[in-house]
Amino acid sequence: MTTRPPVHPSALFAVDGLLTDEERDIRQTVRRLCDDELRPHLADWFEEGRVPARELARRFGSLGLLGMHLQGYGCGGLGAVAYGLACLELEAADSGLRSLVSVQGSLAMYAIWKYGSEEQKREWLPEMAAGERIGCFGLTEPDFGSDPAGMRTRARRDGADWVLDGGKMWITNGSVADVAVVWARTGDGVRGFLVPAGTPGFSARDVGRKLSLRASVTSELVLDGVRLPADAVLPGARGLSGPLGCLNEARFGIVFGALGAALDCLETTIAYAAEREIFGRPLASFQLTQEKLADSALEIGKGMLLAVHLGRLKEAGALTPEQVSVGKLNNVREAIAVARTCRTVLGANGVTLEYPVMRHAANLESVLTYEGTSEVHTLVVGRALTGVQAFQ
Repeated sequence: MTTRPPVHPSALFAVDGLLTDEERDIRQTVRRLCDDELRPHLADWFEEGRVPARELARRFGSLGLLGMHLQGYGCGGLGAVAYGLACLELEAADSGLRSLVSVQGSLAMYAIWKYGSEEQKREWLPEMAAGERIGCFGLTEPDFGSDPAGMRTRARRDGADWVLDGGKMWITNGSVADVAVVWARTGDGVRGFLVPAGTPGFSARDVGRKLSLRASVTSELVLDGVRLPADAVLPGARGLSGPLGCLNEARFGIVFGALGAALDCLETTIAYAAEREIFGRPLASFQLTQEKLADSALEIGKGMLLAVHLGRLKEAGALTPEQVSVGKLNNVREAIAVARTCRTVLGANGVTLEYPVMRHAANLESVLTYEGTSEVHTLVVGRALTGVQAFQ
């Protein structure tokens, strides 16, 4: 049997040649953090359905990962590809870790940075960038996920104040957040509000019995006569374009992040197949096994080329929402297919927490759904191609 030194899957596409030295350094820094401090605990966190969110936020903040793609107010001001590579490495550890960073930086912080007043930015962003304060993003409701226009949460004026009533569901970081960015329907369209934790009438409770994203805080928000001052509203956001703009920021991180989960599955599976013997031969020596590994490497590599290209478009200010949908739709769909394929190579071992593959596959079921389901992104692409709206 002829053998030769194996190459890393990413070498097939020479993706590193498309990156700057700074981007490679950031990737390596986040990878080292995950290897040294996070991976040893992930199986336990997933099994127990818990995660030390506050400690993680401070650690991520100390490395400049929170809001790293935003300018000013203690944020890193780095490029889109650098941010994407950080998301990739975090999700290669666990999707819940990338979700914490993504919700903090691309939803809660971005909403304040993009639509907030100067006073709101100065009050919240520096401490959120440092991980000393955590934010969440309240858009999805129990009956309105893919159709945010149907939201039932209402905000009404009462003198100079606003009074909010309603509820939000599937909110990452909700019960540990110091501030919630809540979107509500008003007489003047959808508006965003900053709701500090501890405000009377505002509560958050964790969603339990999850089979996915178990190393992540997922919550329900309840707003029962929550009274806020006039300066709690985000002045720069009117209508659904505000929250949808935030979602595009978060979706971009997923374009890279999902590939991290897939790559971790593939690396694990290649190593396993090289050591596992069956019928007196390494599992890696069988043609069907090599077909599965080759197909997985091809999809990850193509996804990486797409992700980097979209990142460069974003840095040039030329990225469109339809292109973000292309990236999210393709890369998450292929990532979950890779995870499922890799699980078959590991056999029964693939369903245990001794290996990360089934954990990634379970997490990717949520990633496939949040920030726009595959069906929604398919229709976004279809609308772009035909000019015809097919959502309704």
